[in-house]
Amino acid sequence: MFILDWLKTGVSWVLLKFHALFSALGLDYDGGWTWVLSIIFLVILIRIILIPLFVKQIKAQRNMQIIQPKIKEIQKKYAGDREKQSAEMMKLYRESKTNPLASCLPIILQAPIFFALFGVLQGVAQYNPTDPNHGAPPGFSDTAAASAHNASIFGAPLYGYLMGALKEPENLANFSINATIALSIVLIIAMTVTSFLTQRQMILKNSAPGNPMVRQQKILMYVFPIVFAVGGINFPIGVLIYWFTTNLWTMAQQFYVIRNNPQPGTPAEAAHLKRKAEKATAKALKDGSASSAVVEGEVVEQAPDAPAPRVQPKKQSRSKRKKN
Repeated sequence: MFILDWLKTGVSWVLLKFHALFSALGLDYDGGWTWVLSIIFLVILIRIILIPLFVKQIKAQRNMQIIQPKIKEIQKKYAGDREKQSAEMMKLYRESKTNPLASCLPIILQAPIFFALFGVLQGVAQYNPTDPNHGAPPGFSDTAAASAHNASIFGAPLYGYLMGALKEPENLANFSINATIALSIVLIIAMTVTSFLTQRQMILKNSAPGNPMVRQQKILMYVFPIVFAVGGINFPIGVLIYWFTTNLWTMAQQFYVIRNNPQPGTPAEAAHLKRKAEKATAKALKDGSASSAVVEGEVVEQAPDAPAPRVQPKKQSRSKRKKN
């Protein structure tokens, strides 16, 4: 609990700094969008800090794919001896400098921040200046807590959540119940879809044929969206915005890595090599180190000193031959 309280204070501090920045830039101090932008930039800051871990995650995934054949050999060789199998697996991980947990680090390290933000938004929802048990969340002044408590977007408070709007609508005070329900559903769907598309992108573009890890990825492709959809009904709107934003960042970051540094033997690598070849050809043509000739509507690349390509004569009609 001490660690979580410390994290709540840290999350509040960053959130309030961004809120002060956007307020200084002319946005309404009490406006819902000022608080939404603060949450979004909190996500961006966290994800920038986690970029080194994301690089380690990519390296770990590559190494895991490379050593998969050796892992299968060990599992087959020591199928009846779990202790020996575990020892050999750990030895293989050390020799290949692979950390199986590295692929989960970004998600694991985000989880405490997620729970801290959840706690801060709960504190905002329960804030009551006349009740000593429900004062300002850690790191918040009474002014900031009241501002966040009264902030809304599209008529829904940032602390509102789907099940709360359905079961305890009186807790929404003067806010719209229908707006809270509608916005929560839209954000839950958006959060679920982006999670599914991120996993799908990894499987279709960056998984080699026959890779045994694809089966695990396919399981995650359906498990994560279900977890988000089920858990999302109890997530405050502010938390849904946080998670939807981090999903968008993950999807875009993954797209960039897959496009520019794909796994060997994958469709993404084939597309990457094709783009590199096309760029090299275009550069050679521009620099004059290669020329091109049009043969029946197709461009044929050739070296400057190479003989001209042979053009296959086209068959002429009888009327044209008589004319000649």
